[in-house]
Amino acid sequence: MDFGRLLTAMVTPFDGDLKIDWNQTAKLIDYLIDEQGSTGLVIAGTTGESPTLTDEEKLELFRFAVRQANGRAKIIAGTGSNDTAHSIHLSQEAEKLGVDAIMLVSPYYSRTSQDGLSAHFRAVASSVGLPIMIYNIPSRTGVNIEAKTMLALADIPNIVAVKESSGDLDQMSAILAGAPDGFKLYSGDDSLTLPALSIGAYGIVSVTSHLVGKLMNEMIDAHVSGQPERASKLHLRLSPMFKGMFFCPHRVPNPVPVKYAMKHRGIDCGGVRLPLVGVTPEEANFIDALVASYEG
Repeated sequence: MDFGRLLTAMVTPFDGDLKIDWNQTAKLIDYLIDEQGSTGLVIAGTTGESPTLTDEEKLELFRFAVRQANGRAKIIAGTGSNDTAHSIHLSQEAEKLGVDAIMLVSPYYSRTSQDGLSAHFRAVASSVGLPIMIYNIPSRTGVNIEAKTMLALADIPNIVAVKESSGDLDQMSAILAGAPDGFKLYSGDDSLTLPALSIGAYGIVSVTSHLVGKLMNEMIDAHVSGQPERASKLHLRLSPMFKGMFFCPHRVPNPVPVKYAMKHRGIDCGGVRLPLVGVTPEEANFIDALVASYEG
């Protein structure tokens, strides 16, 4: 399955009571596909505040996204957790709802061994028929999926991609050098989109595509079509946004900045659930100015 090159890790819009706002969710899905050019949407991932969504909310989001997207973009359901049995259950339920694929984050907190990681992903993969994207983000999970482990998993027929958020281009290079034909590596860091593409990555699972997806598509297209100078210029144009959505002006946890910023796109994504908290006045002023610099 080809998920396309620009996937958006979608925020989950909330209303004033911090319940899912379905009207704004529909508006957001249409906007990301039709206006920003997302070829796929990751639903209920980290950016979607998966730690504070119930299973019932996640499944309803999967069902809703499949219906709203209506084939215009691939729907990738975030079904991974640190409990293998739970991950299997949620993945099987997501499959029944018609999602195109699932994304499995590496088991967090338990800090299992490489053998444990392998056994976890193999167990989930054998329980469903869906394509699987593995998500490696050691800064959040406490464990890195090493290249050797990832390459062994890549031989499993329905494990078709990895979202690499280690920030380690050497590790990405090792995976790309040894991966079977058809296996795709996606950068999980917006700022590494072009560097990762330059060593063979296929695309990006992005946060800032909520705001600058069109420009990111232009950058990707420039790289793919053999226009390195244009791709480089676009990368440099986008760099302040890539940094600013995570450091505004100091580190602010995702998805707090991007949810706030979406008001500039006419979509009210609401607040965030505890233990996350909203932006401060200083952060709000920074984000307002940053987003305004990309308008017009």
